[in-house]
Amino acid sequence: MRADLLSRVDGLRSGRTPFVLATVVRAERPTSAKPGDCALVLADGTIDGFVGGACAESTVRLESLRLLQAGESGLLRITPRAGDGGTAEEGVRTVGNPCLSGGTLEIFLEAMIPPVLVVVHGEAPVARALVRVGHALDWDVRAGVDPDAPIAPDTAAVVVASHGRGEAPVLRAALRAEVPYVALVASRRRAAGVLDDLAAQGVPAGQRERIHAPAGLDIGARTAPEIALSVFAEIVAQSPRVVLPASGPADVPAAGEPAVAIDPVCGMEVAVTTASISAQHDGETAYFCGTGCRQAFLDDPQRFAR
Repeated sequence: MRADLLSRVDGLRSGRTPFVLATVVRAERPTSAKPGDCALVLADGTIDGFVGGACAESTVRLESLRLLQAGESGLLRITPRAGDGGTAEEGVRTVGNPCLSGGTLEIFLEAMIPPVLVVVHGEAPVARALVRVGHALDWDVRAGVDPDAPIAPDTAAVVVASHGRGEAPVLRAALRAEVPYVALVASRRRAAGVLDDLAAQGVPAGQRERIHAPAGLDIGARTAPEIALSVFAEIVAQSPRVVLPASGPADVPAAGEPAVAIDPVCGMEVAVTTASISAQHDGETAYFCGTGCRQAFLDDPQRFAR
């Protein structure tokens, strides 16, 4: 991998930015890409690096976005034989691209998803146990006692375990940030009191109902580590597998399949992103797998009218 790409990977990881690392593992000539060539694919469809020409790059973009949404990795085979598209073979996604120059590429797509981010407010024994259990899960668990600390947009859970210190401000901030899982570690009686305080502060009933109070699944937990285990069990049970930043691009859906268009010239699926090759015609945007298809369309749009 190029030194600049390695540096970019470090920056993306430290910034908790999801991406796909695409690496050519096999090339059947004629192809412009060679084994070892690699690129980074971001959630907005941007590609940094080289894994083949424009047509191969378009396929890599779409399949990478699909894997990124699923939080999975896979082997992609791109072949010029259109009839091979969708061939069922365990562990391999085969796509027939008639616009390729004649060779076949196999590219490993590795989805790099940031670890689940959990914010723990407090320094009591349960708070410390939450940090230990979370780290054992290889999650990103950040503990603090500042009720005004900002909440990252991709935070999956906020757990308040401060035994009465700064609880309400943190809970309100987590609700405003629309954190998927918000919880308060407390007895049922004290939890009810905190919820009443939030009601008096104007927090709507629908928002208060989002707070898991008391936190955790009812597994009969007594000790701090057991309580922490019950909390993480509840987070796993109620949270999606992949949490992408809420501030992600508008043209890449936050969940499910990425938006897809059909190249009007060759019929290939193309990811609908600002990074994809496109052209305007009659007030509509058409997307293309490569510059050749785009030029053919612009030369005679009526020929390819849908």
